[in-house]
Amino acid sequence: MFDRYTIPARRVVFWARHEASQFGSSSIETEHLLLGLLKEDATLRQRFLGAPTTESVRQLIEARIPRGEEIISTSIDMPLSPECSHVFRYSEEEATQLKHEYIGTEHLLLGLLREEKGLAGTILREQGLTLAQIRGEVSK
Repeated sequence: MFDRYTIPARRVVFWARHEASQFGSSSIETEHLLLGLLKEDATLRQRFLGAPTTESVRQLIEARIPRGEEIISTSIDMPLSPECSHVFRYSEEEATQLKHEYIGTEHLLLGLLREEKGLAGTILREQGLTLAQIRGEVSK
């Protein structure tokens, strides 16, 4: 599934899995993917989000979704939520539309913005990001 993904994009998935575990979640959600993206790619974070840090975004997430009772072991297989699966599909579509042979962290950001049901997209839009704006920047 991740053949076209860059090493940083793959690490985002690793960090998202870690975040889901820390939240006590039974699946990897879009908000975990967003935290993984912010943790992995400081350049992308500064370029598109500016001031918000990973911790400030974490606080926005925790205000809406409380942590689970206990941390889930990272050795347990954790599925993607339907919304998170959509993000990966959208990321692939964005890379293809941009004629990029790889799928990078910027494509994951576009995928998060396209998924309207995910908390991550909501938070990104509240921070002033739009799909058209980011798509335009990535295509440069």
